Amino acid sequence: MQIARLKTVDLHWSEDGDPDGIAVVFANSLGTDLRLWDKVIPLLPQKGLRLIRFDKRGHGLSSCPASPYTIDALTDDTEQLLDRLRVKTCIFVGLSIGGIIAQLLASRRPELVKGLVLSNTAAKLGTADMWQERIDRIRKDGIEAMADAILERWFGEEFRRSDEAVAWRNMLTRTPVEGYIGCSEAIAANDLTASTSKLKLPVLGIGGEHDLASPPDLVRATTDLIDGSRYVEIGNAGHLPCVEQPDIYAGHLVRFFKEDLNVGAI
Repeated sequence: MQIARLKTVDLHWSEDGDPDGIAVVFANSLGTDLRLWDKVIPLLPQKGLRLIRFDKRGHGLSSCPASPYTIDALTDDTEQLLDRLRVKTCIFVGLSIGGIIAQLLASRRPELVKGLVLSNTAAKLGTADMWQERIDRIRKDGIEAMADAILERWFGEEFRRSDEAVAWRNMLTRTPVEGYIGCSEAIAANDLTASTSKLKLPVLGIGGEHDLASPPDLVRATTDLIDGSRYVEIGNAGHLPCVEQPDIYAGHLVRFFKEDLNVGAI
């Protein structure tokens, strides 16, 4: 277990692959930790890629400052971590709120982010009223009260019947309430449409056919804001296609790395 003690937060992070390779940074969704990518990491080339994952504030083994959080603060955390790890340039893969962080980081530090994967995310995700309703419910009754409804957004019906789904439910409900609410507040106040539309870098958008949290049309619309981007949709998957369809997901990443970013020696 590795902890980066930053200015305002302690972030848990891990690294796989080639320490001298091109950095690929993964940022996960609300209510999950860096294990979100467990199925994908072994399917990626281990030579030529430095595969970095981390738990954002209020999740996993990272510290949990008091809310409210902002997307600016979450992006600050990420930027500090990458500077601490001496990452000079990277490919950034962000899912859901991780994709929102990815968009802002690419806007702030175009020299740092050479390629962007926007997975199951949007420039603006949901409405302030929708998020406030969820926040109020969780403050009153805890994440457990919302767990089944959240899993319906995350996964298709078949996967929700599997034994593995129990583990994902446990991960969700064991997320610190303060961390979940803080990140929900950050999403509620966020709209990156203007800055994302000005991005100029290779971008791959990934949607899930049955995603009820960030529907495919919303992911496609955000991807289309960026000139030269392309979009793919993964069938038989919800909000977390890297869990339900890891082989297909990893295949799209590798194709993006090789064809869009010209990453050789992998």
